[in-house]
Amino acid sequence: MRKWHRWLSVFFGVFMLWIAVTGVLSQVAVLWPGGAPDAAAQAAATPPAGFECPEGWRCMPPRGNAGGIRSLTGLFHHLHSGETFGPIGTAISVLSGLALIFFSISGLWLYLQMWRFRKDRSLAPRWFWK
Repeated sequence: MRKWHRWLSVFFGVFMLWIAVTGVLSQVAVLWPGGAPDAAAQAAATPPAGFECPEGWRCMPPRGNAGGIRSLTGLFHHLHSGETFGPIGTAISVLSGLALIFFSISGLWLYLQMWRFRKDRSLAPRWFWK
């Protein structure tokens, strides 16, 4: 298990770093403070009199200007999902997600084996080793 854990991490580590960075950038772009909406955008987005947001819908006021980093949200999402690189990019993104699940399970498995080995040898049981 340790050999698989190490060899797969060499290949998928680069892709998981890419996915992590673009995911963080897409969230930063969404949370980045934007300017106040101008009067024309506010007037265009104002609902007619008597309009109520239908149940289950998400009605939101206009966000203001979409300049700056907020305009890159779509780009970051496409880079994050691998869509920018076509079907191969999407496949690598899915495989990287599956690899992350494998690394989580195998890492926990390896840790528990080391912990049991140390416990069986009557050494001082610790959560972490030096």
